[in-house]
Formats: sequence, structure tokens, C-alpha cells
Amino acid sequence: MGRIEILGLPLDPVDRREALTRIEGFLSRPGLDPVVTLNPELVVRAASDPTLRAAVHRASLVTADGVGILWAAARLAGTRLPERVTGIELTEALLARFGKNLRVFFLGARPGVAERAAAVAAERYRIEVAGYHHGYFQDPSPVLEAIDRAHPDLLLVALGERQEVFVERHRRELAARVAIGVGGTLDVLAGAARRAPDWTRRLGLEWAWRVGTDPRRWRRGLRLVRFALQVQAAARARRT
Repeated sequence: MGRIEILGLPLDPVDRREALTRIEGFLSRPGLDPVVTLNPELVVRAASDPTLRAAVHRASLVTADGVGILWAAARLAGTRLPERVTGIELTEALLARFGKNLRVFFLGARPGVAERAAAVAAERYRIEVAGYHHGYFQDPSPVLEAIDRAHPDLLLVALGERQEVFVERHRRELAARVAIGVGGTLDVLAGAARRAPDWTRRLGLEWAWRVGTDPRRWRRGLRLVRFALQVQAAARARRT
């Protein structure tokens, strides 16, 4: 199935298996292929951020990260997506599938977290660590130089709301085959944060659990409300 559109942004209606197959193809060809895991917050932010919007449109693969995207795809495109393909699940699946044949650069999070995540991934999945760097930098030049020296197969970018824009702005300079914005994945791999309980993911309440356990995420709740209202408005407009 070809790409569909969610509030002006592209989405590839793939499951995890198909996403892995596509990324395997990206890893075998020259040039950088960005991967975006699309969630409702990103959709809301992209409406007022042209660079972020361009990053999503120019991505080689855009997966559904969040039950809100599954709901929006059904409402707006009449497409029932098979499952969510989140940043952490896609990352773990890639590391497990390619193992020792994969050279990975870990970028982002607090000082020490990327290094610990790399060590855990190397032990657990036998991947080759191409390098790591924390996300607390102002000048990207040393980071880009480190990635250029490393030439990783996979670049995991955990820069929060900056991650997709970072890849878009530097895509011609990033010496990697695949770059994925992975949010809090490095924190989870490093043991610096815990995943939401399984039951919240099964019920589609992971977002509520995260907001409830960390009041600093209240903006996320507001963005989810905005997203739901925008989807409802777009659905009504389609019917008129």
C-alpha cells in the first residue's frame, strides 16, 4: 500500500516486519535514509514548524508511533494500520535482527547516557558501537565530525523535539546509512528511564501514564487534545 496522509503529513502504512525490510534495503545503498516515527505531538508541532514538516515529507520511511496515529489513519484515510511501530520497538528490532553486522552511533540524552546505552546494546545484541555523543551541545560541528569519522550504518538520534530537524538540517553532512529519531530510547536502553507498563501499551494509554508519572509532560497532554480536535475537524470537513 502506498503512502497515506495525516493532516498534511505522509505516513507509510507498514507493520514492524515491513519497516525492518525497508530499512534493510536502506542499509544496502549509499546515501542517508531518514526514518521518522510519527506521533500526534509531532503532527501538531509540524503545523507551525516548516523545517520539521519538511523533515517528515523528506523521510524515506514514516511509521505510526502512537494509537492516535492509528485512529487518525482510520478516520481520515479509511486505513486500518496493522500496528504501531514506535521508536524504541523499531530500534530494538533492528539491533536484534542485524546484531554484529550493524555499526551504530548513539547520539543524544544526558552526558553518560548514550555511552551506557551503547555498552548495553553491544552486550545484548553484539552490535558494533561506531561511537556515541551526548545531546547537550550547541555547536554541531564536533558531533558531525565524529559521525563522519565513524561512518555508522545506523544513527540513533535522541534529541527530543530537535531530533528530526537535526537530521533534516544536516542530512548532507551525516555520514550514515539510516538515521532514526528515537526519543527516550537511549534512556531506556541505558536503564536511566523505564518503559511504560505493558498494560498501558495494550490499552493505548501509554501517553496518560507518562503524563501522570511526570508532570513536566503536561504539554504533551495539551498537544494530544489539539491533535484530536484537528482530526475531528478534518473528518467533518471531508464529509461536507
